Amino acid sequence: MAEADWISRFEGLMRLSPEVRDELVKRSKVISVASGTVIFGPGKAPENLLLLLDGTVRVQQTSEDGREVVLYRVRAGESCVLTTACLLAYEDYTAEGVAETDISAAAIPKQAFDWLVSNSSDFREFVFSAYSKRMMDLFHVIEEIAFQRLDIRAAQKLIELADDKGEVHATHQQMATELATAREVVTRMLSEFQRREWVTLSRGVIHLRNDQALERLARH
Repeated sequence: MAEADWISRFEGLMRLSPEVRDELVKRSKVISVASGTVIFGPGKAPENLLLLLDGTVRVQQTSEDGREVVLYRVRAGESCVLTTACLLAYEDYTAEGVAETDISAAAIPKQAFDWLVSNSSDFREFVFSAYSKRMMDLFHVIEEIAFQRLDIRAAQKLIELADDKGEVHATHQQMATELATAREVVTRMLSEFQRREWVTLSRGVIHLRNDQALERLARH
């Protein structure tokens, strides 16, 4: 992908002055990362701001008892709020980012990021606009975990993760990670969904049988 092409994928970057845009192109590069790659992890300092062009990155955190919780996903056209926060605060990561699919991204090195934030009001607006939106998404996740019924969140997650065939390729442990709960709880809940003939369970796959029932619950 040509440099000018990836910049055009982000409306905020198109407002940069020609001089700043040239500097951004010169100091950044497009990279590809294979599915399953750990992009960043706890205790590591951020080296680049990644603007995702294709694919999905899953950002998750591990609790003291070893339980993993999915915080959010970064998709094409987005950046990682945790990376932005760490770059701005000069802090290390506190969570892990994993390439959920093969991805391509524009990598803006830390020094270039610092220069752009200091010298371009349009770039600052682009960064903080994306940052504030992702923060609101994160607060929504916290609200769901704290206050929303688990069966409602499970129905929403099944609909979100289902492919075109109505299948969710995930183990009960992976679903527990998505929902920030214990595997045993997810197993009991999915068994109840199966008893109601909303889903059919097989090894590593959840088949959605009654989308309408799940959607009604998800809208509850």
